[in-house]
Amino acid sequence: MKGCFITLEGIEGAGKSTLALALRDALHAKGLRVELTREPGGTPLAERLRDLVLTRGEEHVSPEAETLIMFASRAVHLDNLVRPALARGTWVICDRFTDATRAYQGGGRGVRAEFIEQLAHTVHAGLEPDLTLLLDLPVEEGLRRAARRRADRGDHTDRFESETVAFFSRVRARYLQIADSEARCQRIDALQPAAVVQAQALEALSRLLEQAE
Repeated sequence: MKGCFITLEGIEGAGKSTLALALRDALHAKGLRVELTREPGGTPLAERLRDLVLTRGEEHVSPEAETLIMFASRAVHLDNLVRPALARGTWVICDRFTDATRAYQGGGRGVRAEFIEQLAHTVHAGLEPDLTLLLDLPVEEGLRRAARRRADRGDHTDRFESETVAFFSRVRARYLQIADSEARCQRIDALQPAAVVQAQALEALSRLLEQAE
């Protein structure tokens, strides 16, 4: 069976990390090799680029510069982890991918879609997710969940987590546009109990498994 590329998307607090573990366990139960990863990041160099874009500093970072850093990290991640894993027949589950750039930098920051798509074509032409699960929930609830998680861990807010409700509303709206226009995307209501969210995600995964056989 060939490896498949699964991406998880959604605003802060949507529950992507928890779902990724459930999907990994389901694939392991089928005897498949699975790689869990994230963007920005996923490899040592890509994680250093992640720090650059998430950490608040003294210098201004324009939306376009932010987008370029995201795609630089993505290029490193794809070359060193994602593409080799898929070539080995490993299934890759990635917390965020280019849809996040379309939503956060495009919807949230107002970066031109043409600029983002040009970079996407340059960095990963011919590679798109086989399945994208959008965990959708109202912005206010997502931010409440994210704040609770940070408090439990003792973490500080990064450049994105400290953004306004209006910013995340634009991000969510763009995500919903993507989900409506892309056949690979399935929207899941993340306000549902975790068990229901996981069941719907596993149902989508089962369909992908049938197609991959």
